[in-house]
Amino acid sequence: MKPTTRNNILEDFISGCLREDTGDGDHSTLACIPEDARGKARLLIKDKGILSGCGVAENVFRIIDPSLEFEPFIADGSRISPGDVVFHVSGKVHSILKAERLVLNIMQRMSGIATSTGMYVEKLTGLRTKILDTRKTSPGMRFLEKEAVRTGGGLNHRMGLFDMIMLKDNHIDYAGGIENAIRKTNDYLLGKKKKLPVEIEARNLDDVRKILQTGGVDRIMLDNFNLADTREAVKLIDHRYETESSGGITLETIRDYAECGVDFISVGALTHHIQSLDMSLKAFSK
Repeated sequence: MKPTTRNNILEDFISGCLREDTGDGDHSTLACIPEDARGKARLLIKDKGILSGCGVAENVFRIIDPSLEFEPFIADGSRISPGDVVFHVSGKVHSILKAERLVLNIMQRMSGIATSTGMYVEKLTGLRTKILDTRKTSPGMRFLEKEAVRTGGGLNHRMGLFDMIMLKDNHIDYAGGIENAIRKTNDYLLGKKKKLPVEIEARNLDDVRKILQTGGVDRIMLDNFNLADTREAVKLIDHRYETESSGGITLETIRDYAECGVDFISVGALTHHIQSLDMSLKAFSK
């Protein structure tokens, strides 16, 4: 069994998308384009924003047809404007058309996420607080959407349930309270000989005090705290643990929360409430 790597995940994802889209054949193309036809296409930008997904697009073309020639002009993470041409691709027309919608779906969504992330990051200019994403992602696309967050200047929270301990309200309630949740978690990690960062959610200032009395964590999430309670919580924690604000924080309020002194702010809207950037793949003959 081959080891799981980013390339494996990407190839499996692209293959699955192609099966979903192509079925028993691209009959629109098969009906009117000769099989040996060759041509060129270019990716044309129609919106302002931050580019993300160009490297993924190159992989889509490569997987569909290794003989296609891909020529990029703008790198991921660059600012883009209407009229910009991101890349040219040339070769078999059947292959270009087979890739067209998948490339656009990926790049439009990734660029939308990168652009949204960049707007949040800009709001924190001059402050040390960092923007985090969440697990509120499209099923099967998490690795791409989190890459888009990085492209836009944000940081990734945990990738999944496996790379960080996250004790949220339900974990705490099912475990019998904060103290039990933390104690059982540390016993589990010791028994399994695992080294995973531990984050715990606080729902109010009393929770913060209980967490501080118990210890045994790396980060405290201040969930749905107002600004006054956030400032008080940061003061109570006093840099003993990392702090993260989360819950209902918007582009309009994010700087206010950052100015309370938290280390991180997680924003689910980065990946679950975005506007894709408009772009198109157009044939040309020059």
